[in-house]
Amino acid sequence: MNWNILENSLVNTAFGLLLTSLIIYWTNLSLPYFKQLNIIGKISVFASNICLFIVLLSRWIIHGYFPLSNLYESLLFLTWCITFTNLILEVKHNSIIIGAISAPISLFIISFASFSLPIEMQKASPLVPALRSNWLMMHVTIMMISYATLIIGSLLSILFLIIDQDKKEKKNQVSSKIKKIYQYNQNSLVFDQTLNQSKITLLESIDNLSYRTIGLGFPLLTIGIIAGAVWANEAWGSYWSWDPKETWALITWLIFAAYLHSRFTKSWKGKKPAILASIGFFVVWICYLGVNFLGQGLHSYGWLQ
Repeated sequence: MNWNILENSLVNTAFGLLLTSLIIYWTNLSLPYFKQLNIIGKISVFASNICLFIVLLSRWIIHGYFPLSNLYESLLFLTWCITFTNLILEVKHNSIIIGAISAPISLFIISFASFSLPIEMQKASPLVPALRSNWLMMHVTIMMISYATLIIGSLLSILFLIIDQDKKEKKNQVSSKIKKIYQYNQNSLVFDQTLNQSKITLLESIDNLSYRTIGLGFPLLTIGIIAGAVWANEAWGSYWSWDPKETWALITWLIFAAYLHSRFTKSWKGKKPAILASIGFFVVWICYLGVNFLGQGLHSYGWLQ
């Protein structure tokens, strides 16, 4: 069988598995009586991770370079990192919320890579001389895993803000019911108050999970930036050149450093740090993808050429 056909089949299979996991995770959230399906969601994510691993590994073996020569390979690698991180965090924290928020973003990325990019951009191409270094594997792998972890942590913060806003609206409704209690059945009021309290507990859980996830991704981002600086010195004779990618990597680092500082010192609580982490979600995407579309730089090799 032609390897390109097999590769496309594996990528399409990964897409189908991620779609299956998305349906299962969201079903579990809306219908908690079917929690036993959660194991199928985990298996689907794991199987999609294996499919992507085989695709990337085969490109590595066949073409003789780490599979990051173009945007297509980079997107597949990011999807692999997100599914890998999702599996680790879900096993560690035993929470389907992680899968529920990471499955859509993984599905979107692999869809964009498979169906939006031209066929020519999906073909493997030789690495330019500057990228033929052992530093490529170390620097880029750590950076991509940090991106995946920070994306998931930021999505949790965005979810926190959405639920927090809904909680406030519900709280206002309950207050209105208290003022007009004679218009309502007492049991209905107690139910609303209990529901509001359960959302507060859920918010605390999501907030703590976001903090831990970003706390895991930030050291990886730091190590990745340092490794990139050392590699830049070897390749270009300078540790830092204020390339667009380097500049946005620094901005990303500063945003999440500020988030962790506010959480560690407890100077900010609840909504404010969640807003900061939510901003970080968009900054990560600008750093990873945006600068390659907005302008050329030292880090644009093979991406849009």
